[in-house]
Formats: sequence, structure tokens, C-alpha cells
Amino acid sequence: MHIFRMSNGLKLCFLLLCMAFAASGQTTLKPVPAVTGKTPVIIIPGLTGSNLVNSKTGEEVWFKVRRAKDDDIRLPISPVLSQNRDDLVTKDIIRSIQFFKFLPETEVYERLTAALGERGYREVKWDSAEPGDEMDTYYVFPYDWRLDNVETARLLVQRIETLKRRLGKPRMKFNVIAHSMGGLIARYAAMYGDSDIPARPKPTWAGARHFEKIFLLGAPNEGTVAALDSLLNGFSYIGGGLNIPFVRNINRFDTFSIPSIYQLLPHEGSFLAYDADLKPLTIDIYDPEMWEKYGWAAWLDDDFEDEFPSIGQEDAKAYFRAVLLRAKRFQAALDANTSKKVPVSLYIIGADCKDTSNAIILRRDKDDARWETQFKADGYTRANGEKVTEDQLRRVLFALGDSVVTKRSLAGESLTASGRRTALPVVEEFFRCESHNKLATNPEIQAKLFSLLGADIDTKVANKP
Repeated sequence: MHIFRMSNGLKLCFLLLCMAFAASGQTTLKPVPAVTGKTPVIIIPGLTGSNLVNSKTGEEVWFKVRRAKDDDIRLPISPVLSQNRDDLVTKDIIRSIQFFKFLPETEVYERLTAALGERGYREVKWDSAEPGDEMDTYYVFPYDWRLDNVETARLLVQRIETLKRRLGKPRMKFNVIAHSMGGLIARYAAMYGDSDIPARPKPTWAGARHFEKIFLLGAPNEGTVAALDSLLNGFSYIGGGLNIPFVRNINRFDTFSIPSIYQLLPHEGSFLAYDADLKPLTIDIYDPEMWEKYGWAAWLDDDFEDEFPSIGQEDAKAYFRAVLLRAKRFQAALDANTSKKVPVSLYIIGADCKDTSNAIILRRDKDDARWETQFKADGYTRANGEKVTEDQLRRVLFALGDSVVTKRSLAGESLTASGRRTALPVVEEFFRCESHNKLATNPEIQAKLFSLLGADIDTKVANKP
């Protein structure tokens, strides 16, 4: 899941020139040409990874340090999710951002596109592609990351089909590099094509004809606890929950209106919650009553009426029921049983070394007046005077992952352990120690990725006389 916690990127270079030393003296060979005839690539970013622009004024709203209060990222709210629209559109993935002029830019997807260029790919726009652009090219797929992921997946399929007609290549296939939530979009597109969620989900793999290989970088295939944290507390642009002065972060009322974030919640059967004694609790996170019971519901907040002056509690509850149900159905479609033989190759690439939110603690506050939902390993004292230490809590609350998505979620381990045959037939897994937002720029991950894409330069063959 791409919760937008940016960091100053590592300086990364790719060595594309080869040198050799002849017996008679040192000789520098010519640069090795990149492999040609490469299958085209589509980059699908994660949550918050595409810009949002006001279609009427042309003003960029996301990402922008200081956003106008009357032109926010918050969507309208109604039970008919497909009608909840505003004037914002997307035009590009976010390649880098600059918080302030006196600070260096923060890399997002720029180094991935640069690496593609260094390996002989060139970027082509969807609406300007011409015959001959079917090889050695890459396309970026910006999308409104606030909307329902099924809608986005269907848009991806439609855009691919239009492009193939434009190029006159009906059998053309793509390799996909999908980061975080983008991986769920790619999976749905392959599994169901341009179709809405069926009443009884069963993958048809109708969209698989468009894809050769799909690389899932840090995809929350079983969801992420970070989504619940964002719905309850909002999130900031920088890792560690740091709020930057004068910068408007995304608050819980913003996330309340964004359907895609609900679709990143832990899947049914994979959500872990514990009481104050660290004993497991059984909670249906898709039951609206649970959100009221534990004080999670946004309309219980004292500021709700000020934030949504034209929305009553009943309207908010109706919307909430609809968005939770849609999220549950979306996840069920991804988790549906499938045949062992799948007409597309899926690869999972991620990290397995960083503490990552894996569960929550639910306990009563000191006055026993309300529930507290705990995501951090902050020690506390039980009602009987016993202390619960930070070390005890860390073992319960965290698992290994990339700091946003656990390895068990990326690999679909809970679904497999439950006895269900998950619709995640993976060809290969590859893990390195890296944070969620740097997976696409990690040198070892890029080397593996380009090797699997067939875009690595074979210096021995290229330098052979």
C-alpha cells in the first residue's frame, strides 16, 4: 500500500558502460547497446502516487504543499459510490516532489522511469502512440487513487484495448510494474478484465490476454493495518507520522471519503486484534456496528458536523455501509479460488526485514469510559496493576515487512494457511531489506526486475568480437 510517507531517496546510478583490458594495453570498449525488442511496460503507482488537477482551473491540488481549503482531495459522500465525483482529474504519476524551494526534491517514481530509459525503453503517451511503439516502450498509468479500485482496473483494461487498436496490434501484451495498491488494480484487471465484481466471484482471467508478466512490488494482497490507522488518524507525507508545519496532511475526514483506502483494510480472516491481556479478539472489521462500538466511526468525532456541515449522521452511515460492503466484495473477488493453471505470470517483490504493523490492541482507557485503539508499542499498566512492556507489545503488534505491508500480506500467507486456495499463483518471490516507498528504486530489486523483464545487458555477448 502506498501510504504517502516520503523520504529523501538514495543516490542511485546504473553502470551501462563496459570496459575491457586487452593484453597489449588498456582499451575502452564502446557503450553496450541495450537489448532491443523488449515487451512494453506499464507502470502502475500506488495510493497517492498520481497527481490530481482541478479540471476547470488547471491548478494542481495533489501533490501541493499548500492546498486551498475550497479545493480539497475530499470526495463527495453518498451511498451511490459511482456518483461521488468532484472536478479533480489526474494527468501523470508523481515522479518527484519538492516540499519547499530551499529543500531538495524527494524522489517518488523518477528513478524507476530513469532506469527504464537507461535500459533502452522510451516513454510513450497513451493517446499519441503510433505503429512501431509496440516494443522497447513504457507507459505510465496515472489514476485517481481515491476512487474504487474496480473502476480503476476497468479503466486500465479499456485504455489497453484502445491502445492496441490504435497500434493495430490486437495480440500485443504488456509487462506490468505495479507498486503497492497498483498491484491490486493489476490483479483485478487480469482476473476479471473490464467487468464489475460478479455476484459470486470466480476469476475468468478475461484480462490476462493483455499481460505477460505482472510484478507486484509491496502489494497488500491481504490488506494492511496501516489502512485502519489512516482511517482513524489520517496520515502525513513523511514517515514516522511527522507533521510538517504549514503543510496540510490528510486527516481522518479526508480518508473517510476515499473508497480505495477501505479496500486496503485487512481481508476477512487476516485481521488480528488483541485485548489488554494480549488475548486474541474476534472482530468483523466490515461490520459497521464494530466501528461504532469501538469509537472508530467518523461521525462520532466532535468535529464531524463542522467538517461535513451538509451531511447528517444517517447519510454518513449509509455511505459508510456502502463503502465497507464494496471493499469486502472487492477483496473477496481477489481472494476467490482459481484454477492452478493461470494465463499470466505473477511475481511478488518486497521486503521482509522491517517492523510493520500487523495487529492492534483494544483496551479501555483509565476511566473505563471508552475504547482505545493502539497501533504503537507503548507500554501500559493493566487494571490489576500489571505492566505490559514495549517488548511484549512489539511481538504482538508487528511482523516483518517493508514498514507498510507485511510479508504475510504480500505473499498471501494467511489465506493459504486457512485452507483456501488463494488466487495468488506466484511464479517467483524475491525479498530484500527495503522500505515500502523505495522498493522500486532499490538497486538489487531493480537488477532482479530487469533480469526478469529480459532487459539486462549481456556484456559477454555484446563484447564478443
